Amino acid sequence: MSTSLLNKRVAILATDGFEQAELEEPMKALETAGATVSIVSPRPVKIQGMNHAEKGGKFDVDVPLEHAKPKDFDALLLPGGLMNPDELRSMPEAVNFVRAFADAGKPIAAICHAPWILIEAGLVKGRRLTSWPAIQTDVKNAGGDWVDEEVVVDQGLVTSRKPADIPAFNAKMIEEIGEGRHAGMAAAAKGS
Repeated sequence: MSTSLLNKRVAILATDGFEQAELEEPMKALETAGATVSIVSPRPVKIQGMNHAEKGGKFDVDVPLEHAKPKDFDALLLPGGLMNPDELRSMPEAVNFVRAFADAGKPIAAICHAPWILIEAGLVKGRRLTSWPAIQTDVKNAGGDWVDEEVVVDQGLVTSRKPADIPAFNAKMIEEIGEGRHAGMAAAAKGS
């Protein structure tokens, strides 16, 4: 087991309807690298994963969103899916939770439709990122520089398009979390 992320705490913000592979595989990679991972959710007990349009497994919630404090974590993972980020972006407490990581310069990793939450938090203007192709217009309209690449890193912000990108996404996410705080992340958050 690698220990590159030993003593690092990572929050995974998700609710029902997340793409299961986009939570489960990065979570395993983080734990293998030594990180302590906690699922944070507005749902109090369990959240429902999806395998595309079919129901997947249920996952235990470690910390209810109402009790989660960004200061207790070193980084944030935002899995995609269609329903999960759409619901989270409509919840001010979820958007504020995400924004607090950026304000503190902490790494954020977002895949698939999860950049919708970044858009709602005002965190994509002037940033280079990718996403599920169907939301590229949303990213562009929010002032982001959308590119069609398997993984993009911009000052501690790691983004990928889809489950097939997960190996590259995991590698860059672990690298950015290992580097710690990114002054450019905080500067970009303040500038947006």
